[in-house]
Amino acid sequence: MTITLGGPLLLVGAGKMGGALLEGWLEQGLPAESAYVQDPNPPQDVADLLGEHVIATGAPPDLPTEPAVIVLAVKPQAMDEVLPPLKPLVGADTVILSVAAGQKLASLAKYFGAKTAIVRAMPNAPASIGRGITVACSNAHVMPGQAERCITLLSAVGEVEWIDDEILLDAVTAVSGSGPAYVFLLCECLTQAGIDAGLDPDIAERLARATVSGAGDLLRRSDLSASQMRENVTSPGGTTQAALEMLNGEKQLEKLMKQAVEAATKRSRDLSS
Repeated sequence: MTITLGGPLLLVGAGKMGGALLEGWLEQGLPAESAYVQDPNPPQDVADLLGEHVIATGAPPDLPTEPAVIVLAVKPQAMDEVLPPLKPLVGADTVILSVAAGQKLASLAKYFGAKTAIVRAMPNAPASIGRGITVACSNAHVMPGQAERCITLLSAVGEVEWIDDEILLDAVTAVSGSGPAYVFLLCECLTQAGIDAGLDPDIAERLARATVSGAGDLLRRSDLSASQMRENVTSPGGTTQAALEMLNGEKQLEKLMKQAVEAATKRSRDLSS
């Protein structure tokens, strides 16, 4: 497989997310000679990746022609410093793909021009192993070919969904963006509960990790709904039912999760306002 974009790709910011995306692109066939990175101090693992593939870096790198895609993976507080020098690099067919949290399409357009093609995307942590899910939206200036380039890049690290209403990205952030942390917390709590029940800490942790990851993979591979799968493993009057009645009696867990997503959604809106 080869990722063909029709021009150079410039990745601005090669931290955890930027580095994960770049690694996924290279694994999926992006020619290293078409990739350029702007980051003054990438993490060591990303620096090693850049060295291994001999990928040019600089501030900004010396591109042979206008980039097909400029990917923004910088922290919001760095944008006022990093983005203005990029504007002269934007050509007539360049699309900006931003994975920067909290930066709205209109805010990004202030740096590049009102008619610039911009896509805003929210990937999540499993993108680092090619198992992420990304939700994207665009402004009115993105043409089908430009959108396809962005989908190609995002698909290299997992599934992709496209939405028309940018405001929904706050809810996306709360569900899939922050969601891995909820699962990690579940694993922490399950581990501690096992320890409290008398299990050796190492065994409790291995059981919890294998159970959470295995259940997730089972869910991914099944066509059944999560609700149906839960019912399938819950015997009437059995141990699982006893535990679920404690967890979600009077919909306690459902209410708590709703409150968590609402809190994360509100925070996302606050950060992007």
